[in-house]
Amino acid sequence: MADQRKKTHTISLWSVKTIVWSEGSWRNPPSETDSTEGVLRARSGDHTDMWRHTSYGFVHDSGHALLAPLEDGEAMECDVEANYQHQFDQAGLMVFASATQWIKCGIEYSDGLAQLGAVVTREVSDWSAAPVPDWATGVTSFRVSRSADALTIRAKRVGEDWQLVRLAPIDALQKWQAGPYLASPTREGFEVRFSRWQRGPADSTLHE
Repeated sequence: MADQRKKTHTISLWSVKTIVWSEGSWRNPPSETDSTEGVLRARSGDHTDMWRHTSYGFVHDSGHALLAPLEDGEAMECDVEANYQHQFDQAGLMVFASATQWIKCGIEYSDGLAQLGAVVTREVSDWSAAPVPDWATGVTSFRVSRSADALTIRAKRVGEDWQLVRLAPIDALQKWQAGPYLASPTREGFEVRFSRWQRGPADSTLHE
């Protein structure tokens, strides 16, 4: 009988290194932060966001990101817990080179639903999103994997397999950083818990 077991994407075995919160540097510090027992709690400032031009016509550059170096051949993961309930509440991972070159991936609450997606920005922003209503609360894991001029973005829930969110081009000549991210474009006080911030080898393949 043919093997009917579910195949999953192969990710490199990690030589895991935990990133201590103090190793990161805040770009746009949140209004409040607290770190205890491996958990970073952050509270967003008022009307914070990251976006450049497309459709909306504005540039917003106030989202909160705790950044550490992301070298070629490395991956970074973080667990993110929040209660997404206000329009555009968002949290996940930011991958950053400059004010005009960055990528954010995560959960964003839009039009009454939690959406899993990414915004890829190179002078102007684009946005891909898919509804994940069951992910509006609880812990979501995010993973970004850098390989030369490509960034692979994955996400999963506890007990589930990694799923591909986005394969995006990046400028291989830029110096990239990455880390936990949150913002709240329509309010202040969005509270997020980050844990298990780690780095290791980049994914060995894109597909099984």
